[in-house]
Amino acid sequence: MEDKKKLYVGNLPYSVNSDELRKIFSEFGEVVDAIVLSDKFSGRSKGFGFVTFATEEMAQSAIEGLNGKEVGGRNLVVNIARPPKQR
Repeated sequence: MEDKKKLYVGNLPYSVNSDELRKIFSEFGEVVDAIVLSDKFSGRSKGFGFVTFATEEMAQSAIEGLNGKEVGGRNLVVNIARPPKQR
């Protein structure tokens, strides 16, 4: 079951943290959750994260507004997050 309120955000500048990610996306609606994934050993950002919105409409407008947009010299990749693969 695909969650159309949860977005994958790729090609993030390594300087962006979860708080900044929330700020970037909050102009498109109510952000329920925003997380930048980091390496568990070095603590450095992996350059991608996930943002969850309150509604599918907010998520869709964020995709339209931010996919390909430049942040910190990098063009963001924003789309619906795919569910994790079953192991």
